[in-house]
Amino acid sequence: MNIILFGPPGAGKGTQSKYLVNKLNNFQISTGDILRDEIKKNSDIGIQITNDMNDGIFISDDIVNKLVEKQVYDPKKKERFIFDGYPRSLSQAKNLDILLNNTNQKIDHIFFLNVNKDIIIERIEKRKILENRADDDTETILKRYDTYMETTRPVLEFYSKNPNFHEINGTREIDQITKEIEAFINV
Repeated sequence: MNIILFGPPGAGKGTQSKYLVNKLNNFQISTGDILRDEIKKNSDIGIQITNDMNDGIFISDDIVNKLVEKQVYDPKKKERFIFDGYPRSLSQAKNLDILLNNTNQKIDHIFFLNVNKDIIIERIEKRKILENRADDDTETILKRYDTYMETTRPVLEFYSKNPNFHEINGTREIDQITKEIEAFINV
């Protein structure tokens, strides 16, 4: 089963993804994790990613698509993906369709975790303390939130026509969100 989870930074995608990975024995494709790995390697791509993140802008679709492609083409992971934060743009959504078609796969469920800006700020402040993430300062998060909402509006429109698209109220408690997702995927 392939699932897409998307929503603004701090919406809880990572938490729900990790749960689903364990529950379904799937593989998480977290663009955030993939990008942070490149930063740790201090590669040229990692340096560019750091600069873009510090400026509050999204990483180019070309970079993200190439990193995701490696995962999708792995035959051991076929039909067992949890896409966490990907796709974020219409270009990425169309790229994912191509990658899945090329590997004879499909998306079974799409979940949009809808959370307002005030809740995001509150969550990011907590996460900043608990996880000590460098990309979690409030000013950067606000830029990323605004950019995310602007960039993903076309993605929402693209996927909302799909009968497997589900908008989830992401302001609720983690276990309530999990139960709603489980009801849709019948686990």
